[in-house]
Amino acid sequence: MQKNVLGETLQSCSTDPMTGVMRDGFCSYVPQDSGLHIVAAKVTDSFLEWNRARGNDLITPKPQWNFPGLKDGDWWCVCMGVWLRSRDAGHGLQIKLESCDEKMLDYISLEELKKWEIE
Repeated sequence: MQKNVLGETLQSCSTDPMTGVMRDGFCSYVPQDSGLHIVAAKVTDSFLEWNRARGNDLITPKPQWNFPGLKDGDWWCVCMGVWLRSRDAGHGLQIKLESCDEKMLDYISLEELKKWEIE
């Protein structure tokens, strides 16, 4: 059973759009996932444009991957490193702590994560 950063059972991030490295709705830690898609984040237009400018276009639909493209307000399992860089670049994203995998605590404190918790 996967745990979240609060030490409880990991909750789903989103099924519309379907997210997670396993496309099961969960931001679960999977050892084979070098991107660490463990951050349950609410994306913004600012983040999406910043990310696209860095070469990672999450806006454009990619039907071959069953990817609808993201829009402002969608919940998505964001890579740990991308979330940290976006925060540092002024495009920080709010998160759902109950849907963030406990592996995040290897990189950032719960106290810091609580500053980004969605209200």
